[in-house]
Amino acid sequence: MISVLLVAVFAAVVAVAVMVFGGGGSDATADGQGGEDLVVRENSHRLDTAPGEVTLVEFLDFECESCLAAYPVVEQLREDYAGQVTFIARYFPVEGHFNGQNAAVAVEAAAQQGQFEAMYQQMYATQTQWGEQQTSMAGLFREFATDLGLDMDAYDSAVADPATLERVLADRDDGLALGVQGTPTFFLNGEQLTVGSAEELIAAVDAAVNE
Repeated sequence: MISVLLVAVFAAVVAVAVMVFGGGGSDATADGQGGEDLVVRENSHRLDTAPGEVTLVEFLDFECESCLAAYPVVEQLREDYAGQVTFIARYFPVEGHFNGQNAAVAVEAAAQQGQFEAMYQQMYATQTQWGEQQTSMAGLFREFATDLGLDMDAYDSAVADPATLERVLADRDDGLALGVQGTPTFFLNGEQLTVGSAEELIAAVDAAVNE
């Protein structure tokens, strides 16, 4: 189970996000006007795929401290509900995070070689080293790609290709259309959640699984 300390840290960081971003958006739901199509696209990155109907989508920014606090909670949920919940990660680089977009492009370039999750995890594992910097960390992200054993010619081409950034921004545009105002913002079965703690997120997922 998730430790009390982790819950407290998540709650504290998310409380700040609520003050800054207004809870990550309104209590919007997919409303039959294409909303569900915006929450999950065919090309959305699936961390886990389950046969059931429960789907948790996170719009995230790799430079976001609240996303870093949520990351171990999501990882624990993935373990606890393996085979029961589909987990999807979508890009939402926030203006003001100098390297949020660079990180997303690096992850998307890795995804083109089937290494989305590995680079996703690396970004969070190292966020305290590169986050809040006002110079490009693209060179460091390239080192991560090298460490993962990626084809570096293909990686460099992907990073330089405008289509890679367009893929990142397509996720962000969907988020904006859905009312996402900050990160992390979660959608459970198409409905946007407003959660202030790890316990609330866990409870929402548990309730959906046990309906």
